Amino acid sequence: MTAILERSFKVLEHLAGHPEGRALSALSAELEMPLSATHRLLSELVRCGYVRQDQSHGDYILTIKLVSLGLSFLSNSGIVDIAQPLLDRLAAASGELVRLAVVDGDELTFVAKAQGATRGLRYDPDMGLSVNLSCSSAGHAWLSTMTDEQALQLVARQGFGQPEDFGPKAPTTVKALLAYLRAARKRGFSMISEVFSPAMTAMAAPVRNSGSSSGAVIGVITIAGPMVRLSEERMLALGPDLLVAAEDLARASGASAHFKKRA
Repeated sequence: MTAILERSFKVLEHLAGHPEGRALSALSAELEMPLSATHRLLSELVRCGYVRQDQSHGDYILTIKLVSLGLSFLSNSGIVDIAQPLLDRLAAASGELVRLAVVDGDELTFVAKAQGATRGLRYDPDMGLSVNLSCSSAGHAWLSTMTDEQALQLVARQGFGQPEDFGPKAPTTVKALLAYLRAARKRGFSMISEVFSPAMTAMAAPVRNSGSSSGAVIGVITIAGPMVRLSEERMLALGPDLLVAAEDLARASGASAHFKKRA
């Protein structure tokens, strides 16, 4: 049963990255699963309403049911309701993309955003993605709240991101990563340039649960944009606004059922 569940989720996650759909043979090859087993899993997912088969090409495509579940959870948790006004305000002040990632076990996942760029280049990556901890401003901000040992354990489980997959300055060694984390601890927020993506910069601050005696981190607020606009000087100038937004969200977190459970 465990193997079946694991394979089912692998199929769903893979299809999430291919909104145009994938053929049975392609899914089998890409997931390294037997063709017959892949077909059985897809048939069950179709029966349950999470996947449909395109009648013209035969490709398998995710239905909106999975998205609906996620949106329903976010709506009932109150996360977006309390965060959106704060994200909108920070986006207007920065003129760049502002996002909120929440802590979910050993991962960070983006759940809300506000776009502050009104013209020119707009940085707007996919939402709902799990954050790569070693080469993202969100990851660095969260890791900076831990001891070096705790941070490295999380990164070891996920693995270092490689420059060919992210930005040319993505850290690939413990020494390089720790330098970013120590700088983030010193200033109170993280800053990266061409780490997550070429020609892009970002900054992030942790959000702590104000109702928790330990001040546990419940999320991270990020600002990201092209380095021609969001320079190091500009990021340092935006630092106080970012920290205020993180503090305001921390104070408001008690209104969210999701964040209350982390108190």
